[in-house]
Amino acid sequence: MSEFEQYRALFVAESRENHENLVNNLLVLEKGSDYNAIDEIFRSIHTLKGASASMGFSNMERLCHKMEDVLHLIRNGSAEMSQDLGNILLACTDLIEEMLDEIETGGDSSSKNPDEQVQALNLWLERHRGKEPVNAPSPPADSPATGGAGATVPEVIGPEYTMRIVVSPECAMKDVRALLAIQNLDALGTILSMVPSREAIDEGKFDGTVELRIASDAGEEALRTAASGTEIAEVEIAPAARSVPAVVKSEEAGGKAAEGDKKQVAAPEKAREVKNLRVDISQLDHIMNLVEDLVINRGRLKQIAEQNKIKEMDEAISMVERSVDDLQNLMMAIRMIPLSHIFNRLPRVVRDVAQHDNKEVEFVMEGGETELDRSVMDGLNDPLLHLIRNAVNHGIELPDAREKAGKPRKGLVKLSAHRDRDNVIIELTDDGAGINIEKVRKKAVEKELITQEAAKALTEDEAIDLLFRPGFSTADTITDISGRGVGLDVVRRSIEALKGTIKVETAPGKGSRFELLLPPTMAIVDVMIVRINGKRLAIPVSSIVEVANFRRDAIHRIGKGEAIVLREEVLQILWLNDMVGGSERVEILIVVQYQKRKCCIPVDAVEGQQEVVVKPLSSFIGTTRGITGVTILGDGEVVPVLDVNTIR
Repeated sequence: MSEFEQYRALFVAESRENHENLVNNLLVLEKGSDYNAIDEIFRSIHTLKGASASMGFSNMERLCHKMEDVLHLIRNGSAEMSQDLGNILLACTDLIEEMLDEIETGGDSSSKNPDEQVQALNLWLERHRGKEPVNAPSPPADSPATGGAGATVPEVIGPEYTMRIVVSPECAMKDVRALLAIQNLDALGTILSMVPSREAIDEGKFDGTVELRIASDAGEEALRTAASGTEIAEVEIAPAARSVPAVVKSEEAGGKAAEGDKKQVAAPEKAREVKNLRVDISQLDHIMNLVEDLVINRGRLKQIAEQNKIKEMDEAISMVERSVDDLQNLMMAIRMIPLSHIFNRLPRVVRDVAQHDNKEVEFVMEGGETELDRSVMDGLNDPLLHLIRNAVNHGIELPDAREKAGKPRKGLVKLSAHRDRDNVIIELTDDGAGINIEKVRKKAVEKELITQEAAKALTEDEAIDLLFRPGFSTADTITDISGRGVGLDVVRRSIEALKGTIKVETAPGKGSRFELLLPPTMAIVDVMIVRINGKRLAIPVSSIVEVANFRRDAIHRIGKGEAIVLREEVLQILWLNDMVGGSERVEILIVVQYQKRKCCIPVDAVEGQQEVVVKPLSSFIGTTRGITGVTILGDGEVVPVLDVNTIR
């Protein structure tokens, strides 16, 4: 990989973080003047502009520069944020995201022409330039400095430090590398002054050394780590007295610093330690595959040790087993990602759908710090996006209708996440109209899914379950946003593919609640190994309710199926004859549960419980209903892993 390609990957990763921060704070600013939001917006857009200019992505630089001009009028109070301006700026952020997508795939964003957005910003500037400041938000006492060199430094929280960062002479793009280090420091504190200035570095007037003064309560080591990294040759840091103005040289003062200040900056360098690394996800996936191989071979070694009963081998394997366990737990922890990576994109979705439908919606998020494995996270984005759109588009009523019903004009949509034992539960609730059960029954009859008599006999849960039928919808007209029911079958399939479940509760006139129950990971799971007709199967322990004795004379025939009464419950019997053939030796029942439904699987024998690696079926075989994947046991046998969600 060339040096430019390495910087491209770093540029995209850093720019996506700035883009997300920009969008979220624009949504905050749209609700009312917020000095902190303005400051965050400026920090993000300025870094995007400087980094794109340094990398030669001129279209992105031009767009960011014009956005900065517009936001400057908001910042100094010459104009106010409005919904129309918010639409223009968010359209600009959409184009920036498209540019980043193109850059990530090896392009240079030249195919994304920002002329339309730049023209819209210019028209807005023509209408608002020259106006007197109105309602300018007053910066709080502890807000970051907003002026350039020579501006009054506000009161800040945390001790102050002087820093000197030297980029390696061998670095081909010193300005880009310096801006990335400065961006990392921005996240930890307030940069009070800097030489050369950001603008100078943006323009390439940079000799490889930057000196700055920063206020931060993160501590010296955290600041040193943030500034350090690949192609940073030297980082010097020393405490600075607050009573002394900036210790670094200023361009207005002719670039000369006091001799005493130089001595203070030139403090003895401590040993640098890199505490955070950016690692390509493909490398983590490869390491995970190696860990999975170790788990498989651990089982093989244990089986060999049990067969040969060699004491020394048992002891060695015990040590290896502990190491593999620790490595497995560590690897799983590394792969865990906070749900905030998905949650942070959703406020924009709520805002756009609410505006499209002329609704007022308050969106609340909780539990974004809850973590999921990357493999689960990848498949969760689209289902959540669809449920959020449904909640706003079909769940929340229009303001006038809510007022007539005695509700606040502004609807509430709440998204929360928390851990429950070994699972993660995501809840989406709204205080809208709820699901009209009678309308669901009527639509089901109209679509000839069920008869009129069967519709009347449906319980509430059974009626709600109709929403997840392919193509089923209660909407009278389908909009370009969504309609509750449209695509919910896709949502269920996506959640079940993640080995999760979805549950719906509703109260007419009060709202609905969607609950997603997900495993934290899909790669390594606890299973119970059973035998049927001499063949082995693995059943996930998380799906098993209990194990009971089985008697054939206790079977009752109900319609075309068979059932058994166990602890005063009627449980459907699932014979797996099509999968493994029939058996006359079944003596045990494995009671499994999917959502609130229980059923039982007759088996010949239970071999025991163990932790296994679940490998997906190859594309050559394709998907098989009732099978989630396969695992390799210690003796080398390939065993199917049952999927209780789809086995029925």
